[in-house]
Amino acid sequence: MATVYSVQKTKWDQNSPKTKIATNENAGRVRVAYANYELASSAIGTVVEMFNLPNKARILSGELTNDALATSTTISVGHAAYSNSSGTAVALDVDEWLAAVSTASIATTSVAVTSALGKNGVVDADGTGIPVTCVVAGAAATGTIELVMYYVVD
Repeated sequence: MATVYSVQKTKWDQNSPKTKIATNENAGRVRVAYANYELASSAIGTVVEMFNLPNKARILSGELTNDALATSTTISVGHAAYSNSSGTAVALDVDEWLAAVSTASIATTSVAVTSALGKNGVVDADGTGIPVTCVVAGAAATGTIELVMYYVVD
């Protein structure tokens, strides 16, 4: 049987000299970003900027909570346009962390649940961070949405 080491374990005690492990990989503090918004007959395509996640934040998970917004409504979680740390423009992505989910009934839906949906991804943004959004689709929406995301940055 072979023994192998993760990148972080290798940094911890296999390298000589030892290599520093980033705090968003070990011994960091979990932070929370929370926002709510009251939709009022918000049209299809409405983009609600909820909060910004800071540069170098490692995204752990999140939750979207919604009232029964209306028949056929959906919400997705993504980001508005921003610039990355090298100054390159990054376009709006409406479903970076959650593809459109039905919001016709009261619900709480997990956000950033797989690596394909940004779980454990690290924010690469300029000094203002990445603007996290909720986008209305399907039909006009009325009611409360709440978004929380957990991340490690230091």
